[in-house]
Amino acid sequence: MVKVAVVQAAPVLFDREASTDKVCALIAEASSQGARLVLFPEAFIPVYPRGLSFGMVVGSRTPEGRQMWGRYWENSVEVPGPVCDRIGEAARIAGVYVSVGVMERDGDFGGGTLYCSLLYFGPNGRLLGKHRKLKPTAAERLVWGEGDGSTLTVVDTEFGRVGGLICWENYMPLARVAMYGKGVSIYLAPTADARESWQATMRHISLEGRCFVLGCNQYVEKGMYPKDLPGSEELAGQPEVMCRGGSVIYSPLGEVLAGPLWDREGILYAELDPGNVGRAKLDFDAVGHYARPDVFQLTVDERPKLPVRYMK
Repeated sequence: MVKVAVVQAAPVLFDREASTDKVCALIAEASSQGARLVLFPEAFIPVYPRGLSFGMVVGSRTPEGRQMWGRYWENSVEVPGPVCDRIGEAARIAGVYVSVGVMERDGDFGGGTLYCSLLYFGPNGRLLGKHRKLKPTAAERLVWGEGDGSTLTVVDTEFGRVGGLICWENYMPLARVAMYGKGVSIYLAPTADARESWQATMRHISLEGRCFVLGCNQYVEKGMYPKDLPGSEELAGQPEVMCRGGSVIYSPLGEVLAGPLWDREGILYAELDPGNVGRAKLDFDAVGHYARPDVFQLTVDERPKLPVRYMK
């Protein structure tokens, strides 16, 4: 058996250092309750920019929007870097695996692109890998870049293979199959989707993948946004509770093990029996005896797509 924790909380919005402090404190809290794997929501450091346009409409941008973008960029995370070091040390002290959503700032090329990324840390404190969101949704496309197939990360642990997709990537059938093909037994689904209908997606993945599914969202109120944020007046029409949460944990047969949690911060815990993954595949294995490779095949390109290559 392994105990897992799903953290439903808000960061300190637009404040990278304070948000990192909160992550480290919540890692310690979850580990004190016996958790060996701790999951945080999408874009937890420094913020999922719900309700913000960054001053962009088709054909024009505003100076205030650029200032807002600058603050977002300045509080985003270099990978690897100091924030990773701090979270890794918190994971090492607690002796747990940690996965946390961040805004990753490109440090290899132009430096001006942000990626919605999911970072994986081991109980030895090492950064084990990352996943960059393959396809930002709707207005997210204006502020985030697209990942490639090189970061379809799966982490081997003593209690199974851990990996997953971010938010509406989970609506991409082929992306899900790519993860099933990597043998994921604990499927992570950090999100910003607080609709009740998202629960059906989490349950479907648990049944389709015959895996444990950890759905993880934030709880955010409008008053949490900084009062001095440039362009924040556009939040005026937003509801007071901007994200209700809905974090949940499902079994490989679609049973709710914890949650869903609504309308407050909190941590969900569940005891997972890794043996239930194999037992659930008696009658269905999406990439095994139910796959029909004579009819259907999926090719996944995991080569990095670098914008600049220097040949010597």
